[in-house]
Amino acid sequence: MARLRVAFLGPAASFSHQAAAEAFGKTSAELQPCVSFAEAFAAVQQQTADYAVIPCENSTNGSVVQTLDLLADRNGLYNDVKVCSEYYLTVHHCLLVHKGSFPSGWAGYDGSITKLYTHPQAWGQCDTFLSRYFKGVERQDVSSTSKAAEIVSKETAERGAAIASRFAAEHHGVDVLQENIEDRADNTTRFLILRNVLAERTAQLAVEQAATNFAASHKTLISFTINHSSPGALADALLIFKAHGLNLTSINTRPSLKRAWQYIFFVECARTPTDENKDAVSKVLTGLRNVTESCRDLGTWEDQSSPSRG
Repeated sequence: MARLRVAFLGPAASFSHQAAAEAFGKTSAELQPCVSFAEAFAAVQQQTADYAVIPCENSTNGSVVQTLDLLADRNGLYNDVKVCSEYYLTVHHCLLVHKGSFPSGWAGYDGSITKLYTHPQAWGQCDTFLSRYFKGVERQDVSSTSKAAEIVSKETAERGAAIASRFAAEHHGVDVLQENIEDRADNTTRFLILRNVLAERTAQLAVEQAATNFAASHKTLISFTINHSSPGALADALLIFKAHGLNLTSINTRPSLKRAWQYIFFVECARTPTDENKDAVSKVLTGLRNVTESCRDLGTWEDQSSPSRG
């Protein structure tokens, strides 16, 4: 069989690249960088990629709204794309500088850095360090942490620094001036792994077959819209999950863009499969169709955060 093709949010050496490399490290997969979230979704829909690895939330900064917007699929572009697995990446940020800029390392830092580069999500994850050592220093948002490292690797005149991973530092050939600068040691990003449900090529592969492990907790993601003018419409929808034994683990919303102040609700729920609840998801979807304006099953997969997995 040909190598798996795995799309990720590029460029090379981004955290998404690292997550894809780790998640599919045993498969010799061909990793394909994408310039946007939408391109990665489209690659799965069009089957030019077998899987896509997409960030969905960070333990410090919360949900990634670009991913939610694509899962909302307001224009019906990704009808066959579903979540089949997840991957947790502990995110350690480093302060990176041009190679040889500070031979003595952090101990020899003289306060001469005049500009910082990183992806917007990273600022909030490193606030304590930045407030202590780089208060007032100019900050420049860039498209990815890897791009920040690339900029610093090429600069010659300006004394800049990037916030990115050691993975990015090694890829771009820059020095790590200080490591683990994130506010929380448990700073973690969860990635969703997507596949095309019509693709026979991936149907029996291991990453999908994880969902057949009945000893583990499963997660399911369902989206729906309601009639906001109907009192108790949201409560009616949520009670259906309870009625069928599904434990709600998160609720997110995004504007529907159909009319003002109407939202798409994303409900993630969990259960440990048993003979009694094996049809719980289908029963929930049937119930939701009776009390919502629309609903969609976005996939079921094995909970990778389960303590039983170590």
